[in-house]
Amino acid sequence: MKKVFKILGILLLVIIICGAGLITYVKTALPNVGAAPDLKVERTPERIERGKYIANHITLCVDCHSTRDWTKFAGPMVDGTLGKGGETFDQKFGFPGKFYSRNITPYGISRYTDGELFRLITTGVTKEGRAIFPIMPYTHYGTMDPEDINCIIAYIRSFAPIQNDVPQSVADFPMNIILNTIPAKATHGKKPDPSSVKEYGAYLANATDCIDCHTKDEHGQIIQSLAYSGGREFPLPDGSIVRSSNITPDANSGIGNWTKEAFINRFKAYGDSNYKAPFVEKGAFNTIMPWNMYAGMTKEDLGAIYEYLHSLPAKQNAVVKFTSAKDIAKK
Repeated sequence: MKKVFKILGILLLVIIICGAGLITYVKTALPNVGAAPDLKVERTPERIERGKYIANHITLCVDCHSTRDWTKFAGPMVDGTLGKGGETFDQKFGFPGKFYSRNITPYGISRYTDGELFRLITTGVTKEGRAIFPIMPYTHYGTMDPEDINCIIAYIRSFAPIQNDVPQSVADFPMNIILNTIPAKATHGKKPDPSSVKEYGAYLANATDCIDCHTKDEHGQIIQSLAYSGGREFPLPDGSIVRSSNITPDANSGIGNWTKEAFINRFKAYGDSNYKAPFVEKGAFNTIMPWNMYAGMTKEDLGAIYEYLHSLPAKQNAVVKFTSAKDIAKK
């Protein structure tokens, strides 16, 4: 019996040593995505304009890195907060820690070189070599055309500086260890020619990260077999829950019966010069979908996304879009 306990003790010690070694490796050797590129982005008017379009209407950098007014429908951006950061993503919203969007005005990013910003956006690794939590979908941005990333950098460099010191993000255990394993080297592609409509639509859908919001998740990881079929839950500040729509071409529960014109108009309605986001009573339906930002996409780009989505497999999933905090409390 003593011999058995001795063997078990040795095995336990080996497991502890191996575990400690693995944790040490993950915390000290990772993330390993290579050095930041030696890059200086020329800030031409064309690049800044293209970057403005991408950051405001496709990748929506300004969505998370500005302040949104959740008293109004779809949380429009508060004037004067462009790029100031400080939005909180924490445990009450289902995140494994307390994460803050960074200040991306010159006040917040002046210490970064263009190459360091490029690496951060496309791999999720900071100037100091730390991994960031992938609220910012850098795994998607890492497959984009490098020129589009350059345009984003040129644009955010043009922001008016806003003095806003943002707290450091803190991940809960074990995410504080797992976090270092997520970043990977970027695998850039080339933006397809818009005449290749479905391929171009796929590029845009990747850049907008439709799949993450419109797919159910399990412990924070989307379920690939349910891609684009909706139903992912998002807690709202008042405790209500909104769920994403099924955007597969299913005729009953998705967008299978939508015409391209109807799809485009659904977005463009929020970009009308007469549209003003209405006030939302506490507990009433609201959405995290930034309609007014996506409304700025061109009809051609929205149409390309439509064509791509209609090329996907149809998946039946009838989504209950909203449950109020009051109804949740009754359960």
